[in-house]
Amino acid sequence: MILANSILISALCAFAVSTPLSKRDSCTLSGSSLSSLSTVKKCSSIIIKDLTVPAGETLDLTSLISGTTVTFEGTTTFGYEEWAGPLISISGSKINVVGASGHVIDGQGAKWWDGKGDSGKVKPKFVKLGLTGTSKVTGLNIKNAPHQVFSVNSCSDLTISSVTVDIRDGDSAGGHNTDAFDVGSSTNVVIQGCTVYNQDDCIAVNSGTTIKFLNNYCYNGHGISIGSVGGRSDNVVNGFWAENNNVINSDNGLRIKTVEGATGSVKNVNFISNKISGIKSFGIVIEGDYLDGTTTGTATGGVPISGLVMKDITGSVNSTAKRVKVLVENASNWTWSGVSITGGSSFSGCSGIPSGSGASC
Repeated sequence: MILANSILISALCAFAVSTPLSKRDSCTLSGSSLSSLSTVKKCSSIIIKDLTVPAGETLDLTSLISGTTVTFEGTTTFGYEEWAGPLISISGSKINVVGASGHVIDGQGAKWWDGKGDSGKVKPKFVKLGLTGTSKVTGLNIKNAPHQVFSVNSCSDLTISSVTVDIRDGDSAGGHNTDAFDVGSSTNVVIQGCTVYNQDDCIAVNSGTTIKFLNNYCYNGHGISIGSVGGRSDNVVNGFWAENNNVINSDNGLRIKTVEGATGSVKNVNFISNKISGIKSFGIVIEGDYLDGTTTGTATGGVPISGLVMKDITGSVNSTAKRVKVLVENASNWTWSGVSITGGSSFSGCSGIPSGSGASC
């Protein structure tokens, strides 16, 4: 009997040694300290529950075990400090990031907002993603980001869906430069079924290949944008689809902006079956004269726009807005059809439209 017990104990010890912490099923991080984070990251299921991230620190969920699921429960908040962030960083392959029912990730942006965006107080970016290998981000509820929300950089084979970005409080409290999705140097990214209320671009694609923005609602911001493209280390957008989106009460509807005097390329861009309404500045705006946050009126062709499809774009702009503006150089192979925008007026200074494209101002 003693021998049998000894054999059983030895077997259990051997099993414990051969089952490392990295294989634990679930770990929870809560409270107001990140001291246990390095241990939690070794688990295959991570629950972030009612967490207050200390000021000036990142909720660092990088280099997760392949196949890890991260679930946000309850309320996640962040201590105040003027710094660049990010407040959350997540990376890995085959990662699933999900939001539990009733959760909220609250950036408490009013602590930083001063109406100056990139200037003024130093404001942290919110969520940095470095996800690959069919990773998914699903059902997150983001509230009052201090600055840009999702930085999608060096990602591949990533799907972001059913995310809500609600920064409506910033409309009257000084929110600015609160882009929802900034995409750069990424491949095969799908963003779908999301709802955004903010004060800047709903999506801005600065570089990348095969980026899809589908079935989203964009309120109050600057619309759906390619660019600005140029002046970075990666200045190529090749393959973008914006389909079946609604852009509502925004400065612009659909936009492409390239940097004056820069080099790069924008090609194979498709805006299909999008609806716009309540647009304040331009329904469609394509410009090659963007520089330092404004337009100069002089387009250059170092970042040519080719293979642009505008199909079945419908809706309206406000009485003081322009329906379409095009100011480009070296553009080619455009195909426009079914573009029907009412209200506002035409822009008289359009130039560079490829002949035979069907595009007009």
